Amino acid sequence: MTEISNLSLLTMIIFVMIPVSMSYYFSLGISKSAIWSSLRGVVQLFFIGYILTLLFSMEDWQGVGLWVTIMLIIAALQAAKRGKGIPFAFWLSFASLLIIEVFVLSIWIVFDIIPFKSEQVIPMSGMIIGNSMVASGLAFERMKNEFRDSRGKILAALSLGAKPAEASKMIIRKTIKASMIPNVDSLKTIGLVQLPGMMTGLILGGASPIDAIRYQIVVSISIFSCVSICAMIISLVTYRFFFNKEMQLLTIEGGD
Repeated sequence: MTEISNLSLLTMIIFVMIPVSMSYYFSLGISKSAIWSSLRGVVQLFFIGYILTLLFSMEDWQGVGLWVTIMLIIAALQAAKRGKGIPFAFWLSFASLLIIEVFVLSIWIVFDIIPFKSEQVIPMSGMIIGNSMVASGLAFERMKNEFRDSRGKILAALSLGAKPAEASKMIIRKTIKASMIPNVDSLKTIGLVQLPGMMTGLILGGASPIDAIRYQIVVSISIFSCVSICAMIISLVTYRFFFNKEMQLLTIEGGD
């Protein structure tokens, strides 16, 4: 694979200046934000590159344990922002992401899909945790919005004798479905509209297309399953916080 020099990387400023110029021309007001985001992204990627180099030089269990823990904490914090106002949003996010990571990693190792090596476990775990983080955030946000918009229907159901689980059933279904739809659509067009990131990276690294496809299948199916499970866990636990012990509907602030 051709090595990209630092000088070549500098030419990428051309691609940054195009949207920046468009922002300035159309008075979008995001020129500074676009430049700052681009610079921050580059710095972060170089930083992570050096960190990964260090992690890969450590014992596998140390590198994996340290970085996966960091990823879980950061992902849980990010997802919890969408769940602002919901009790224990961070811990619920962290627990669901941890369960999913242990679940998928166990399957990968037990069935000899990948070896327990830092250079394989960390990148693949990052894709799982990242997508599950997005699903968790969507589930939190959707639950708050649905309970806010459907307050009248829920109160009516409760007044007719329905229990919280029964009154919330439709909201739970909508939340889980909304969290799964992006990955369902992605699976429908995988390989047709665009080549997935992992597959592209392996091919650029010299792997055969068939071997790259095998890894991509593992990752894509794992992501789909984990996103679904994560949305279910968040939805089935979170709805309880919208009711008190007397089964009365509460108002949780922080929704969009």
